[in-house]
Amino acid sequence: MSDHRHVAVRDRRTEPGGHGRRGSRRAGGNGGQQPPENPVEYDRPPREPARKTGRLSVGGWISVGMTCVLVAGTLGAYKLYRSLDDNIKRDDITKQLSANRPPDTGALNVLVVGSDSREGDANKKYGQHMQGTGERTDTIMLLHISPNRDKATLLSFPRDSVVQTPSCQNPKTKAIVPAGPKMINATFNDGGIACTWNTIEALTQIRLNHFVKVDFSGFKGIVDALDGIEICLPQDVSDKKAKLELTKGKHVVKGETALAYVRARYSLGDGSDISRIKRQQVFLQQVMKKATSSDLLTDVGKLTGFLNAVTSSMTVDSKLSVDRMVEIAQSAKSLTAKGLKAVTIPWMPDPEDKNRVVWKPEAQNLFESIRSDTEPTASPAPNAPAKPTVKNEQVQVQVFNGTGTFGRAKEVAAKLAEQGFKVTQVGNTTGNVPTTALRYGKKDAEGAAYADAVAARLSGDKLVPVAGKVKPATVENYAPTIPATAPLDGPVVQLVVGADWKGVRAPSPDSFKGDVVDSKTDPCQ
Repeated sequence: MSDHRHVAVRDRRTEPGGHGRRGSRRAGGNGGQQPPENPVEYDRPPREPARKTGRLSVGGWISVGMTCVLVAGTLGAYKLYRSLDDNIKRDDITKQLSANRPPDTGALNVLVVGSDSREGDANKKYGQHMQGTGERTDTIMLLHISPNRDKATLLSFPRDSVVQTPSCQNPKTKAIVPAGPKMINATFNDGGIACTWNTIEALTQIRLNHFVKVDFSGFKGIVDALDGIEICLPQDVSDKKAKLELTKGKHVVKGETALAYVRARYSLGDGSDISRIKRQQVFLQQVMKKATSSDLLTDVGKLTGFLNAVTSSMTVDSKLSVDRMVEIAQSAKSLTAKGLKAVTIPWMPDPEDKNRVVWKPEAQNLFESIRSDTEPTASPAPNAPAKPTVKNEQVQVQVFNGTGTFGRAKEVAAKLAEQGFKVTQVGNTTGNVPTTALRYGKKDAEGAAYADAVAARLSGDKLVPVAGKVKPATVENYAPTIPATAPLDGPVVQLVVGADWKGVRAPSPDSFKGDVVDSKTDPCQ
């Protein structure tokens, strides 16, 4: 299987155009057909606007809440887990995974999908005419727990994202669905959960450990087991399509009302799936707070009812055993709802189809920050004076290339500039140097503190700044960040890039402002 790492896809899509927006989604993108030889010239009839399709996006959100509860809480409930194990459906996809997988970093990464299946008596009421049309991932998310088990990030992948997908084998027909650009939620219909798994790994280069799949038939029971979830509406809502009738202000919603709230699309936000994702992320935070509260964990009856409702509605991979769940819980004792941040992949409208989205190049920075999320730390020396707090924007940096690799200085300078550092000059050292170093002027009293700000953003072991600068062989101004007026006050730091260079650490997920929803987010917003 080829290694697909593209983020923004600009080729024409290969799915047949005649189905219309809902039809193409139901058909699984290209429906397993051979794509045209020149997809760029493939002609598609126009589709109706994206916001005119109202579809449920429920299962994935409650499954994340369930996953986090299993990870974060009920550490003393081992026997209860054992008794509930028979509720859980399992699917062994080991042999269907790609041979070309990302490395294991020690993090825990769980692929969470919400199925839009209308099969079964409990699901058909939400679209009986859709029975027999297949199963798509109405919601796709990645729950990432850091190697130290002290941080958690929830990545949401918009279902209308057009991405480069690998070839997949349909688990029922055994037909090979060719690789190519298509909507991400079509991968599940093309090749089952293994295809979605392989697609996410190829796009993000993040190794997945487990998957959890939930349909929305158990949603109402789970919310009811929590005695409802508090929401806050910014205005009166009357949505006949979602069957939601509520007044402005706070409400505790259960059953059909809770289902209608997470389903509503036209009456809340701008009618797009993107705005609904953020609202559902806020709802999930409320689920997490209540599911990990002492009121639930200390009430055996409520806890048993909640876990029964959760485990009865889930399908997981064969390796996610009860023993594994307890192991995860024991290593993640500090993980609570407060430590969970929800982020939507940076996106923009597809230039070729306004009803679709593609991922911005910044998405790669987000993926890199997830892959290397252990921040370097250093213990201060005993009785050492406190160093001043220095922001990236205060630091002037010269970058000198000591590797012999052409263009390395400008490459590093660009990554530092992206994170706010003021790169003033780039150049080359006299001869190659084996070891990367951060240097500052011997007379700069605060030079070490300014250099530490740079060290914190470099991959690998944290560098200890060295007093004394080097004289470069060549030097030139770095135009993109040269101050337009007077230079900044403070020392100028030198970064000498050596043969052991590990790279610049990507920005943390918190830096994607506007896309982050955390436990402090006001549900009224």
